[in-house]
Amino acid sequence: MGGIGKTALAVEAAHRARARGWFPGGTLFVDLRGYDDNPVTADQAVLALLDALGVRGGDLPERTERQYDAYRALLTGRQDRMLLILDNASDPSQYLPLLPGTDQHRVLITSRDRPNALPIRVVDLEALVPDESVVLVTRALHDADERDTRPSREPDALRELTALCGHLPLALQIAAAMLRQRRHRPIASLVAEIKEAEDPTIVLDNGSPGTDLYGRSLVLRPVLEASYRRLPPAQARLLRLLALAPGTETGTEAVAALADVDAHHALTLLEDLAARYLVTPIQDSTGSDSVLRWRLHDLVRAFGVGVVARDEVLREEGEAARERLLGFYVPWAYAADERLRWLPGLAEPERFADRGEALAWFDRERAGLVAAVSWAREARFAKTAVHLAACLAEYLNWRRHFDDWTAVGYAAREAAHRAEDRPNEAVSWNNLGVALREAGRAEEAIDAHTHARDLFQATGDHHGEAMASNNLGLALWQADRVQEAIEALIRSRDLYQADEVRHHEAMAWNSLGLAFREAGRMAEGIEAHTRALDLAQAVEDRHHEAMAWNNLGNALRDAGRMAEGIEAHGRSLEIYREFEDWYRAGGTLHNLALAHKHTHRPAEARAHYLQAADAYTRANAPAEAARARAAAEALE
Repeated sequence: MGGIGKTALAVEAAHRARARGWFPGGTLFVDLRGYDDNPVTADQAVLALLDALGVRGGDLPERTERQYDAYRALLTGRQDRMLLILDNASDPSQYLPLLPGTDQHRVLITSRDRPNALPIRVVDLEALVPDESVVLVTRALHDADERDTRPSREPDALRELTALCGHLPLALQIAAAMLRQRRHRPIASLVAEIKEAEDPTIVLDNGSPGTDLYGRSLVLRPVLEASYRRLPPAQARLLRLLALAPGTETGTEAVAALADVDAHHALTLLEDLAARYLVTPIQDSTGSDSVLRWRLHDLVRAFGVGVVARDEVLREEGEAARERLLGFYVPWAYAADERLRWLPGLAEPERFADRGEALAWFDRERAGLVAAVSWAREARFAKTAVHLAACLAEYLNWRRHFDDWTAVGYAAREAAHRAEDRPNEAVSWNNLGVALREAGRAEEAIDAHTHARDLFQATGDHHGEAMASNNLGLALWQADRVQEAIEALIRSRDLYQADEVRHHEAMAWNSLGLAFREAGRMAEGIEAHTRALDLAQAVEDRHHEAMAWNNLGNALRDAGRMAEGIEAHGRSLEIYREFEDWYRAGGTLHNLALAHKHTHRPAEARAHYLQAADAYTRANAPAEAARARAAAEALE
């Protein structure tokens, strides 16, 4: 893409090649200015090349055809190899007539367009990796003033600055030049300025202090505008709309929904944009050739958003596109959520064959889904985004993405409250509370679940009240407010019993057992977990059965019934592994380790601690994994 450093790399490579003696015949360089308003034609370029080769004045043929003949004859007659750099080409017609016609010499071409129709070796350039970006800016500052210690004093601000520049060399050069100009100001001040503007190109272009080593202006927006202006209307429209997509990557079908075209047409347009280096194809992690995602560079995204924002017609086009994308996301998210919550006896969900497929879809789309829920703050999208948030709760809990879940919960709650949608506000409060509780923020969770319970009561939703009361009880239990927890959980159990919702009643009994045990009422705890187990088995709710087995194992262990406890944990572990619920499998393995430790079997305890660490690692729970490994090491 523009600004990636093609010319700088080509020139540096040429200098190094000449230093190694690869091109004793010398190097020729022509800037074809392919993305300017008046690109250099091949006919104009050949005159410059002939001039560089010493053919000028009266020696220059008058007819264009003869000029090309003279140019090729000179190259063919040269025994010493030469390097020809044709820089900044936008169309093959600019450089094809300039190729030497002999394999004696070498040609290096730079372009923002991939020449897929030609048998040319292509070297793709990507943005720098973060560490390289930091080195580039640091060297730029030190080369100008070796006493500039800002990079070592502000390493975090420097990394944030390079990220805001999208690790694009041109943007990094401009940022470094601005820092040299503002040599008495901290790096953090430039970071704050860019973040406040939201569009890095505005700050960097307004503050750009000059030109680069090749005499070209250090500016970003004209580079991006030149690429954008050259696009056919359909490609330009898709680029603008893709800039509005939530998340960093977007699937082909979601792009099709944005653009209101079929998936095949969207794929063709995306491939065209990729050939122009304005979007980057991302291969699906499964390795499937048929599933692609697409990423815009951050600065291209900011540019596209700006194009839309400055035009009333394009703004409405963008709003309609975002509405279509939400309309695409919700049915898919609902279907995936339905599969995750499915129990035997219920109708089979149609879109996903099993939990694995549903989880894989959520995993691919998570960033976009979470970002789309933030649109709930806009009245036009609030209702649909709140619905989307509810569809994400089970998945985000399952994968333990609690930061995402909290963000989704707050956005949905605020939107439902503004719309005076009390039922959805209650659901949003409840889901937010679970996210807060799982993140260890018990007091905030208590407040959220209290709001949810009160709203459910006010709307006469007994099932919702039972759910909120159960979650409130768990938050109170986590906060060591045990008697209040028991009262809330008994209320939840009674409501579920009245509604005859057996799998939820099992959940309430399970929660109640935890509170009874915390209060020292061991017999009642064992009875509650046993009731939960019976109910879960009756409705074939295998996941809640695993929870009941695990909690029953803990209760039996606390009651001194070690052998029974170990057997219960074994049953729980078998089911968690079946579900690939590695976090809870890790918890059960940890409990098994404790049981073996208490029965003076350190080798078995150590083995289970290490297995727990592996399970936690698979569940992306590094803190729990570290604690399990430390417990294993303590037994050595």
